Amino acid sequence: MDKLREMEAFVRIVEAGSLTAAAEAMQLSTPSMVRLLAGLEQRVGVRLLNRTTRRMALTPEGREFHARCQRILAEISDAEALLGQPGEVARGPLRFTAPALFGRMHVVPLASAFTRQHPEVRVEALLFDRIVDMVEEGVDVGIRIAHLPDSGLIAHPVGEVRRMWCASPDYLARAGTPRHPRELARHACLRFTVVTPRAEWQYLEDGVRHEVVVSGPLAASQAAPLIDACVDGLGIGMFLSYQVSDLLAAGRLQLVLPEYCLPPVPVSVVYPQARLLPARTRLFVDWLRRELPARIGTPP
Repeated sequence: MDKLREMEAFVRIVEAGSLTAAAEAMQLSTPSMVRLLAGLEQRVGVRLLNRTTRRMALTPEGREFHARCQRILAEISDAEALLGQPGEVARGPLRFTAPALFGRMHVVPLASAFTRQHPEVRVEALLFDRIVDMVEEGVDVGIRIAHLPDSGLIAHPVGEVRRMWCASPDYLARAGTPRHPRELARHACLRFTVVTPRAEWQYLEDGVRHEVVVSGPLAASQAAPLIDACVDGLGIGMFLSYQVSDLLAAGRLQLVLPEYCLPPVPVSVVYPQARLLPARTRLFVDWLRRELPARIGTPP
C-alpha cells in the first residue's frame, strides 16, 4: 500500500507541477509529500524529478516511470469502479495525439461525443504535425497517418487517405495546368515541410517512384496556411485527401496530375502494448474504430 501511495503522490506532483499543489490535492502537508517522493526515489534507485527552487522537470527515467504509474493507478481505479460502481467504469484522464488538422476536423469532435457518453473521462488532445513518443509523453491513444514500422504499438487500421496535388482554378488559368510531374519544377509550389522536409515531391509512373525538385513562395510546418494560400491562387500544393475534399467538391480547388499520385496511406488508431488497458482507453479505441471510417471516407 505504501508503494501505491508513493506512486499516487509522484503522479500528482507531475500533474500539479509543484509539491505544494500536489500536497493540497491529496490533503497532505508539503513535508509529507516530500517524504513520499524521496521514499519512492530511494526505493527505485533513480532520480525521477530534477528540482530547483523555481522549477522541476521529469528525468528520462521519470518520464517512463510516470507513464507506467498512470497505467497502474488507472487499472486499480477501473477495477474498483467495476466492483463498486458498475455504471461508471470509464473515468479518469485520457490523452490522445493526432495530426493537427486531422485531429481538429475528425478526432476532437469524436472525443467530445465520447465524453458526453462517459462524463467522468477527462480528455486531453495533443495535436501535432510530428511523431509523438507515446510512452515518453504519457499518451494513451494516437492517430497515425503513415505506413507504420514494426514497434511496440498496437495498430488498428481505420481507413486510408491519398496525397494529391491541387491548385485553384485562378492559378491554373494564369500559370497553365502541368501535364507531367516534371513540369512542377517550373511552377510555384507550396510545400508542407513535415511531409517533405526536402524540396522534392515524389510521383508514381509505370509503378516506379520518381522525384521532382520543386520550389515556391511558401513553405510551412502546418497544412492549414498552405491550403489557404492554395485557395488564394498562390501556387500548387500537395495535400492529403481529407484536407481538401470539401474544397474540391466546392470547386475552389482542382486536382492536378491525379494519375501520378502515390498509393493511399493508411490511417491507424494506435496505443502502447499493454497487458490490460484501462476501461476508458479501451472504450475510446473502440469508439474511434467504429466512428472514424465513416468520417474519413474513401479518397478520391
